Amino acid sequence: MTLPTIQRVVTGHDAQGKAIISSNGPLPVVTELKTLQGVVFHEVWNTAATPARIDNGADPTLGPITLPPPKHGTRIRFVDIPPDDAELLARSAEQVRAGFSEIGDAGASTIHKGAPHPLMHRTQSVDYGIVIEGELTLIVDEGEVIVGPGSVVIQRGTNHAWANRSGKICRILFILIDGEFGPGLGKLLAV
Repeated sequence: MTLPTIQRVVTGHDAQGKAIISSNGPLPVVTELKTLQGVVFHEVWNTAATPARIDNGADPTLGPITLPPPKHGTRIRFVDIPPDDAELLARSAEQVRAGFSEIGDAGASTIHKGAPHPLMHRTQSVDYGIVIEGELTLIVDEGEVIVGPGSVVIQRGTNHAWANRSGKICRILFILIDGEFGPGLGKLLAV
């Protein structure tokens, strides 16, 4: 199944302060991960501060792919996730960490012997995951739930993985917001 190309429209201001369309077209950064074949990151936009700077600055998506949002910032991306296969499920901790290194965050991997899924990971962020097409299984330390089109997952820094047991590709939209664990939770998680 081929999913539709994503159109991105970016607005801005001209020299007189009038609103303009700065760009309109396909996303400039669409990357299939080398270590996770079939997983495609579609980078839409990110901000590097709160409050976000509003100007006609350069496209912030150009550059290396990173999993978490910028410190004090946000990130929006679509991710296409193919069905899990035997090779993925048999990966070693070293192979999984190499995959997370490719997206700039080897430390996010929480794989260990007996983990419910090899791609278990945690980031210090609040992530809104909105399933656009297909179906995924959200796996956490103690439980799992199937989500489909229109489902919204609010991920609050929890250890988790996304399993695709549906046999078809899934597209999910993520909006990631930089966060910080509260003192009690941070101590409990030893972060």
